[in-house]
Amino acid sequence: MSSNKPICVAILGTGKIAHTHARALCEIETAQLVTVCGRSEEKTRAFAETYGARAHTSPEAMLANPDIDAVMVCTPHPLHAAHSILAAQSRRHVLVEKPMALSVADCDQMIGTARDCGVKLGVISQRRLYEPTLRVKRALDEGKLGSPILGMCVVLGWRGPEYYAMDPWRGTLSGEGGGVLVTQASHQLDLFQWFMGQVEEVFAYTGNLNHPYIEVEDTAIAVVRFSGGALGVIVASNSQNPGLYARIHIHGKNGATIGVQTDGGSTFISGVTTEVEAPVNDVWTIPGEHEMLARWQAQDRMQAERANAMEYYHQLQIRDFLEAIRLGREPMVPGEQGRKSVELFCAIYESQQTGKPVTMGNRCSGL
Repeated sequence: MSSNKPICVAILGTGKIAHTHARALCEIETAQLVTVCGRSEEKTRAFAETYGARAHTSPEAMLANPDIDAVMVCTPHPLHAAHSILAAQSRRHVLVEKPMALSVADCDQMIGTARDCGVKLGVISQRRLYEPTLRVKRALDEGKLGSPILGMCVVLGWRGPEYYAMDPWRGTLSGEGGGVLVTQASHQLDLFQWFMGQVEEVFAYTGNLNHPYIEVEDTAIAVVRFSGGALGVIVASNSQNPGLYARIHIHGKNGATIGVQTDGGSTFISGVTTEVEAPVNDVWTIPGEHEMLARWQAQDRMQAERANAMEYYHQLQIRDFLEAIRLGREPMVPGEQGRKSVELFCAIYESQQTGKPVTMGNRCSGL
């Protein structure tokens, strides 16, 4: 498409994360937010007036607008698949919030529809763009650990009654589709398999151990075997008050260890949390590089003072997606990548249900 014409974008959804997308679009000179769609007429009108867009309460009516080039899907998790497919069928490029969907079958349908309709499909995974995250990925790609042999993904946060009271869908099977794995830990699950490679087998337990007033799990543990022979552990919980951290550590065959703390305390709540700790590398023992850790941490804390991590990295990924549309290339995180974390949490749920290890590649339908 013309490099001079802004890419016209529609947002499906008017919740907290939709505001993050709208503010990002307002900062991107190559984009124009033209319309927004939500279920509540009053709320949608207010959202549209804030950002200078048109308001709709019907996705079909919104998509009838011929000016729309791309749609950002910011609706509740159970609606991601249907809304993404509807947008792709209208020949609009689609950027969908995490998690991509709640089942592998839905992911596959989304990917297939986008492919058949000739549009881009991207999935929000903005923590891949954190500077300390990129250092871990580069070190692994350059073989600085030999090969990864053990990975540890630990998310220890807190969600109390006030969190679940914010919106009626929170903590419900019908509205959220899952608990700590789907909503709080999905970013770390994405990074874990991005670092460690293809997951081959999972054995897991999940439970609601501290939140009797919700329908979904607040705790999950899993043992993972990767296709290259490496092993891994996943621990996710919403029962640490105050929240502690979200960390991923990778141990290499040569004895070196590297890691990233993506979140200090509980994972942030978009549109609610006002301040977050800087993401940092919290351990780094690669020979000849361990002395760089303090310098990197200082750099990352300075970066956090300059840029709001809760919005800046969303903006970076949205910019990448719009550039992918303009240049006709794949986005940073295409649907095939977003599918992997969905397959992983589906396998964890399936293992809990069956009491058996789950081999990846099998189709699973979620909870």
